[in-house]
Amino acid sequence: MPWDEPDKGRQDKNSGQRGGSSGPPEIDEIVSDIQDKFSRVFSSFGNRGSSGGPGDPSDTRPRSPRRRGARKSLIGLALLVIIGLWVSSGLYVVEQGEQGVELRFGKYTQTTDAGLRWHLPFPIEQVLIVNVQKVNTVEVGYRVSERNRTITPVTREALMLTADENIIDIQFAVQYDIKDPKDLLFNVSDPIHLVVRQATESAVREIVGGNTMDFAITEGRAEIARDTRSLLQEILDRYKTGVNVRAVEMQNAQPPAEVKAAFDDAVKAREDEERLKNEAEAYANDVIPRARGQAARIIQEAEGYKASIVARAEGEASRFEQIYDEYRKAPQITRDRLYLESLEEVLNNSTKLLIDQQNSNNIIYLPLDQIIQRRNSGASNTNDGRIGQIDDQSDLISSSNRPNRTDTRDRRIGG
Repeated sequence: MPWDEPDKGRQDKNSGQRGGSSGPPEIDEIVSDIQDKFSRVFSSFGNRGSSGGPGDPSDTRPRSPRRRGARKSLIGLALLVIIGLWVSSGLYVVEQGEQGVELRFGKYTQTTDAGLRWHLPFPIEQVLIVNVQKVNTVEVGYRVSERNRTITPVTREALMLTADENIIDIQFAVQYDIKDPKDLLFNVSDPIHLVVRQATESAVREIVGGNTMDFAITEGRAEIARDTRSLLQEILDRYKTGVNVRAVEMQNAQPPAEVKAAFDDAVKAREDEERLKNEAEAYANDVIPRARGQAARIIQEAEGYKASIVARAEGEASRFEQIYDEYRKAPQITRDRLYLESLEEVLNNSTKLLIDQQNSNNIIYLPLDQIIQRRNSGASNTNDGRIGQIDDQSDLISSSNRPNRTDTRDRRIGG
């Protein structure tokens, strides 16, 4: 039977119903036709179990080409719907801060960034979403309760042996994120926080085992944390875990509770030692510069004294040379002058006075007690004027006597 015969029969039927008019079918007829097709298909599927399938020899009912065409159309539509749903199941969304890892039959194909993506639907490909920006925290040596935020120590992880054979109770907190989701998915089988905790414990034991207890508790905390972070990152990269260590912080470092009292005493004694050293250094910094200043002052005074003595000696030598030159020019005059100057110098320091009473009729007032006191210890300010008058008078006396002595000496020399 030709494929167009059902359509022709339907056209004849429609034309008969519409009274021979040749126009398009109405909407009600189309809807009713579709309902008939669905009812026939479902009725055929419902009766298949009792009356046999399409190929059942007991089914002797005649099947029209119209029913077979409707069934094929419905099956094709269902297949298209199923294929569309299957294809649309390959759409997925990668949020900001996440990355998607596409697997084709379990093998890695590519890593996708944030946005709307599509892959071949299951079972050909599948996608695993990994948050690469979330900062996770792992505790080593203690646990923090999420309910009441209480800290519970874990002695098995916290107790470690130092280089000086002491036991230290130490706690660390590690912050990490994911830098390569491919390595994380394919190279790590255990939970990632367990891997990071075990690697951190191994790194801390190695770093602490190479340092002394005093260094780990006092000034070495920052250095130990920095070395632990470097070693931990090296271990995780060696195993290709895809983990990036962002920070390693030492939460606590102290001796075990059993020896804490004795250790506190040792720490206090060490602090007293440091305090005494600081005080001694402060005293030394105060005394040493002062002593150096005094030594420098003494040296300067000695150098000044040396310079004055040398200059005085040079002056005396120059004076002697000048006197010697004058002596060669006039030996007698120079000899008399030296004699008079020496006599004046000697009599100036003596308490005896020489008065010429023959050639002078003046009455001279001589305060001998004040003259003696001035010679010994110096006169007071109230007697400066009077002593000045006495000096002037003594100069007059000595000057009045000089010509007589000179004349006498000249007569002796002349005679």
